[in-house]
Amino acid sequence: MKLFLDTATLSEIKEAVSWGIIEGVTTNPSLIKKAVKSKQDEGIKGNMELYIKNILATAGRLCPVSLEVAGLTVDDMVAQGKLLYEKFDSVAGNVVIKIPVCTIDSGGKGEPFDGIRAIWQLSDEKIPVNATLIFTPEQAILAAKAGAEYVSPFAGRIDDRIRKQAGVSFGKSDYFPAEGLRDPASPDTYLTDHGLYSGIDLVERIVAIFEQYEFECEIIASSLRNPIQVREAAEAGAHIATIPFSVLKSMVMHPGSADGIDAFTGDLVDEYLDLFE
Repeated sequence: MKLFLDTATLSEIKEAVSWGIIEGVTTNPSLIKKAVKSKQDEGIKGNMELYIKNILATAGRLCPVSLEVAGLTVDDMVAQGKLLYEKFDSVAGNVVIKIPVCTIDSGGKGEPFDGIRAIWQLSDEKIPVNATLIFTPEQAILAAKAGAEYVSPFAGRIDDRIRKQAGVSFGKSDYFPAEGLRDPASPDTYLTDHGLYSGIDLVERIVAIFEQYEFECEIIASSLRNPIQVREAAEAGAHIATIPFSVLKSMVMHPGSADGIDAFTGDLVDEYLDLFE
């Protein structure tokens, strides 16, 4: 499984790339805006366009970077996707255009298939697309058939929806079991969202469908909140996990490792250390 970093902070990208384990970056406009403002507050000059170019260069040629369109109609998304690709891909040849799979808002406004049409048109132009805001396997099927290079199921947000609908209080990084939660009002049944027991269940089902029909589309397990969820995404067969810097750092930590280091250094006798002189 590949690891992508979900951030727009240059220092985080640079450090993670230096560890030799990051193979891509996902961003969104609010993350970029926050990062640009932080630099400007430090007195460092530069605008958003320059900052995005720095992200692409820092990630490097072999690390795809997802850049998001702003429009919600097929014409706007296609035009903006082409503009972003033409403006930025020459930096390091690693731009991927992020398109929402469905653009209907909570009030019912929008055209349901504009996202799919935009994915198809951009893919037909050989522009790589990351289909985002995937909440069901059927959405992933449509995006893959339209030619998306990646689909991004939002695992953490499925977990959030299930807990909110059940009135369960939780913190953003709290673990949600892959097998789901039992209904407090009916312990013999599990809480679901559109027939899904958890975000990892969503990822696992998409993996099974894509393998069954040999879709040439990579699955990016997204909205992952803790290391255990990353592990479960890997077990489910996700091709990629995109994770915040804080989650990436916590993946390497374990109390047993710290105890082992204490014993490890305690075993270093002077005669052995002399070998390094």
